Amino acid sequence: MNWVRKCGWSAGTLALGAALTGCGMPGAPLPPSLDLAVPVTNLAATRAGDQVSLTWTMPKKNTDKLLLKGNQSVYVCRKEGADGPCISVDNLQLAPEAEGSFLEKLSPALTSGAPRALAYFVEIKNGKGRSAGMSNAAVVLAGEAPGPVTGLDAEVSKAGVKLRWTAATQEATPSAIRLHRKLLTPPPSKKEGQQQGPLAPPAEPVERTLFVDAGAQPGHPPDRALDKDIHFGETYEYRAQRVVRVSVVGQTLELDSPLSPPVHLEALDVFPPALPVGLAAVAIAGENGSEPAIDLSWQPDTEPDLAGYIVYRREGSGNWERISLTQPVVGPAFRDTHVRAGHSYIYAVSAIDQGGHESARSAEAAETIAAP
Repeated sequence: MNWVRKCGWSAGTLALGAALTGCGMPGAPLPPSLDLAVPVTNLAATRAGDQVSLTWTMPKKNTDKLLLKGNQSVYVCRKEGADGPCISVDNLQLAPEAEGSFLEKLSPALTSGAPRALAYFVEIKNGKGRSAGMSNAAVVLAGEAPGPVTGLDAEVSKAGVKLRWTAATQEATPSAIRLHRKLLTPPPSKKEGQQQGPLAPPAEPVERTLFVDAGAQPGHPPDRALDKDIHFGETYEYRAQRVVRVSVVGQTLELDSPLSPPVHLEALDVFPPALPVGLAAVAIAGENGSEPAIDLSWQPDTEPDLAGYIVYRREGSGNWERISLTQPVVGPAFRDTHVRAGHSYIYAVSAIDQGGHESARSAEAAETIAAP
């Protein structure tokens, strides 16, 4: 069968048809794919003690923008110094888009001596051992790491969690302290009865870090910190590590000690409010048949868990007597109407929180109801 007749074209359109790829006519041949995975671009490395941890994300496509199929060969290597060779340390098999990770225990030669740069790379090779290039460099410090934190202890106070540890001695380079805190109880927004919606307070993060600078007290290694950002009623885990910061190849790198053993602490609020201040007493004379009274006022307490105040009174050297009702006084004022002309009274006020913890009594204030 004539090819032109089969396609339904006239001889006059043959020249145009030859430039097209329809009607079974073969198009221009495509070059074969080299099947080279796109290089990793987010390799990250951290060192703690004698271990280096690498993390990265595997690509999902090759350089021809085609999806990768099957596990990929991942070569891990490291280079000491700018001109040193990249020494192979492992060969992994990982799926496309997988979250890659690798942990290497450094040799004694790499965990001793002065701090120096140690660069890691990963390279994805195809079945023929070819690649599109190495990943970005992830740099850590080789050399002697600072010693571990010992004696870590945590104690709850009204101001927050007080943390203490044993100060380092004889350090060639002063180390700072990084404290790792983990919330062991559910975030407040997930608990029953907690406010929900856009006006709800933000959920407490599960993990936080607190950095104590080595230069905060010149000549004195840090040995304590106060974690003010806690929520009473929660349970926390604290761990600590020493951190040395060194400038190498134009960037500041960290050399960290291993993490200390964990310390667990339940942040119970057993602390009473601050005692009220500024108590004043003013006698109100009875007029036009009204009964006399004594008005009390004091400065308000601003603590968030305040339930109110309790008012006490005594006469002379007598015992203190609670004269406010069973429920705490809400505002910083009270009127005592159970007074008699010609008598003097002494007052004091305490604050009480929602947990029933009562403060000490305030400074006293005295007042006398004049005799008629």
